[in-house]
Amino acid sequence: MVDDVRPQAETETPQGLVAECMPILSVPVDELVVEKAAVVVLDHIEDPHNVGAIARSAAASGMTGLLVSSRRAAPLSAVAFKAAAGALERLPVAVVGSIPEALSRLKDHGLWVVGLDTAGTTELLGLELLTEPVAMVVGAEGAGLSRLTMARCDLVVSIPMADESESLNASVSAALAGFEIMRVRRGVPGLPG
Repeated sequence: MVDDVRPQAETETPQGLVAECMPILSVPVDELVVEKAAVVVLDHIEDPHNVGAIARSAAASGMTGLLVSSRRAAPLSAVAFKAAAGALERLPVAVVGSIPEALSRLKDHGLWVVGLDTAGTTELLGLELLTEPVAMVVGAEGAGLSRLTMARCDLVVSIPMADESESLNASVSAALAGFEIMRVRRGVPGLPG
């Protein structure tokens, strides 16, 4: 009979396994600036399940990095790592104190900053700007993009929805954005998709 590992685990369902691991190392924001960058930025996402799910979708859709806040946001905890299913170990992650300041740095390096918000007047789908180096910003659950973050966006876009719908879960929005970036880039010769 296998010893019960639940008292040692940080999640409710450890599936019979506990491992001692080193935490992932945060990379500097400048290291997220790569050729044809596609960075997903989390503006104070508070649910660690969403953080993990977004990282998983980001890796699957070919995003090149993840930018998260160290304040007023879910930590990169065991719950986030479990939901990410290995994506947080493969995707470069920058943890910063100020999302707006980090966005300004990304803009200085030539990335376009695109915010996802239901109030966006431009639709995400088919947006040709996505062929350029881009940082896609996903706002907090319920609150959306913070005022300072929205002010740093070059463009605020929305995801088209049926009239009866108000909004999508943050992780669903991020997944749609990541796969739209992949779809648009696959149609452009010479771009990775």
